[in-house]
Amino acid sequence: MTTRDNPVVYLIGTAAPPVRELAEPVGLLREAGCEVCVVLSPTAASWVEVDALAERTGHPVRVWPRLPGERDPLPQADAVLAAPVTFNSLNKIAAGISDTLAVSLVNELLVSGVPTTAAPCVKPVLRRHPVYPANVRLLADAGVRLLDPDTLTGRGTDGLATFAWNTAVVEFLGWV
Repeated sequence: MTTRDNPVVYLIGTAAPPVRELAEPVGLLREAGCEVCVVLSPTAASWVEVDALAERTGHPVRVWPRLPGERDPLPQADAVLAAPVTFNSLNKIAAGISDTLAVSLVNELLVSGVPTTAAPCVKPVLRRHPVYPANVRLLADAGVRLLDPDTLTGRGTDGLATFAWNTAVVEFLGWV
């Protein structure tokens, strides 16, 4: 990943229910010695305690693009864990569409050679959509490591999707 003592991981989340648990992978990555920076889609940001994540990471949580001439408040990324990634966001990344900061940074860092892992949170029915398998292959061919949604995704007591974050982080760290 890098020769830095504390590699910088961009944890980029989009609006799937596991984003509500983002404090867990932040903690796991920090325990592994990573410096963590969180970037969220606008909808994902409305589902979490942004200030608590910023306090936990020591960095502002980015949601919106910088103004022209404004300095980036985050250090340069050594690796990306895009998790959770929705059906919509995964397809946008594959198409190169950058309509949110979260998707834009995945697109930019991917083509910059930064090791990128994605953890899709996509319903089984949507995984049968004709564009999904093609875009998963496209991203894999471009160097994105994709985690298996069947391995990661469960259901919480509220019926909403949850992630096996420990599994996601262990697999991510094994690749970078």
